[in-house]
Amino acid sequence: MREHTVSTADGRTLRVQEDGSPDGPAIFSLHGSPGSRLLYSVHVDDARRRGIRLLGYDRPGYGGSTRHPDRTVADVASDVATIADALGIGRFGVWGHSGGGDPALACAALLPERVVAAACLAGAAPADAEGLDPYEGLGELNADDLRLLHSDRAAWERKSRDEVAQMRDATPAQVVEYLTTLLSEVDARALTPALADFFAAQGREGFREGADGIIDDNLSETRPWGFDPARIRVPLQIWHGRHDRFVPFQHGRWLADHIPQAEAHLEADEGHLSLYTRRIPEVHAWIGARF
Repeated sequence: MREHTVSTADGRTLRVQEDGSPDGPAIFSLHGSPGSRLLYSVHVDDARRRGIRLLGYDRPGYGGSTRHPDRTVADVASDVATIADALGIGRFGVWGHSGGGDPALACAALLPERVVAAACLAGAAPADAEGLDPYEGLGELNADDLRLLHSDRAAWERKSRDEVAQMRDATPAQVVEYLTTLLSEVDARALTPALADFFAAQGREGFREGADGIIDDNLSETRPWGFDPARIRVPLQIWHGRHDRFVPFQHGRWLADHIPQAEAHLEADEGHLSLYTRRIPEVHAWIGARF
């Protein structure tokens, strides 16, 4: 495992972690919301077996990365390109899960000369997506949060900061309890003690400077993304599980319907967390074959 600190043109700092083969094909793993640069051991082990150079980074406001107020989903592409430049990486793949799914789409849309392939797993459709009910299939925790954001942004931000203060040092058991209303049966099985321990570590690192990262992530999803996903032309996979209560299945179906050339994996037996625990080796193999 190797750590890097990268400076952006506007004076911000981005904190990066990488593992796997330093000379292998580079693939960026974009973390969920919340999250951090920390890489999940199962994904690292797979990257090592395949000779992949696997990279994660703290989005602005998380962990060791400077906040970027009013950022959009599109801004991630510039940060990823900056990291790639700093580390001598020309072309690369990218995948993102949950809150990292839309940033992966941004990289595919805005860096077509550099991204060899991308995958969006359990990502959300745009907030203004036509024909989409934002509450259909959504678990209680996220539904309550979304309603408050739409009705009283100041109260929502206070609640977000209070929750981060409580969860920053959460135990794995507390992580499981916090997520209970979002867990379908398949995701309850996927949330093993090892994964809960990883999520607790993600929280400790991602929240160490406070709640700015998760607040800005959520606000970026309410704004125009800054690109049209329908214009993506690089090889792209869309993954979504029918039993997803974090980001309901209709989001994946919408993305698959509106990105004509995407290879859609709309899985009847998967949830949200199960995609993260079970499907990344397939994603690595698929992206790796496109270098």
